[in-house]
Amino acid sequence: MLQNKANPTINKSTGLPRKRFYRARAHSNPLSDSHFPVPLSPSHVDYSLHYPQLFPSSDRSDGSKKIEFADIGCGFGGLLISLSTLFPETLMIGMELRDKVTEYVKERILGLRVANPGQYQNVSVVRTNSMKYIPNYFEKGQLSKMFFLFPDPHFKEKNHRRRVISPHLLDEYAYVLKVGGIIYTITDVEELGEWMKSCLQNHLMFEPLSETELDADPVVKLLSTATEEGQKVARNGGQTFQAVYRRIKPASQENS
Repeated sequence: MLQNKANPTINKSTGLPRKRFYRARAHSNPLSDSHFPVPLSPSHVDYSLHYPQLFPSSDRSDGSKKIEFADIGCGFGGLLISLSTLFPETLMIGMELRDKVTEYVKERILGLRVANPGQYQNVSVVRTNSMKYIPNYFEKGQLSKMFFLFPDPHFKEKNHRRRVISPHLLDEYAYVLKVGGIIYTITDVEELGEWMKSCLQNHLMFEPLSETELDADPVVKLLSTATEEGQKVARNGGQTFQAVYRRIKPASQENS
């Protein structure tokens, strides 16, 4: 508690970071150059930094389990925190470009680990540009779920190339997603919702989940409720547009 009293960024009663000290711009330019360490390859990702209780050593030569969920542009980590307890045996990571927001999520996870011994050991965050470095973090077919919740709409047509869902980026996501893996997207911008749905619909390696599958998936319910953005939309009575698609093997490869 003495440390919390000396640190105004930490809530004294909960031990969690105060969000107001970590505010940043709503979005960053993903095409600009930022300076942060990037692993040379997925085998260079140090799991002991992200999940110290599960990986006390940086040596992963024993073929131990790998990250399966990636929240792209994770914001303040609301979805990750919810997923951590829903899937306690699954390793997951948030990827965020804004440094202050990344630091907040780190402090939030550390605080939750202290307040809840044995929990939240399977969740972490990294500051990186997912539009450039996805292949540096994940192997082919490593992920089972990817999340793109309330991404920057980049309204101007000349900036559409900055959108995190696009035909060429879907090629990368298809590479790191295993067959049967799922991409979840949601936005409160109708035009962006149609854009993301169209990109997925026209990609040979993705197919939409059926209404029955969507209703049975507990994760779908979190898309509009677990994040700060989703809660804000709900408070304002706004509308959301989601597209949830499964990674498939193209028909041309069925017999290969």
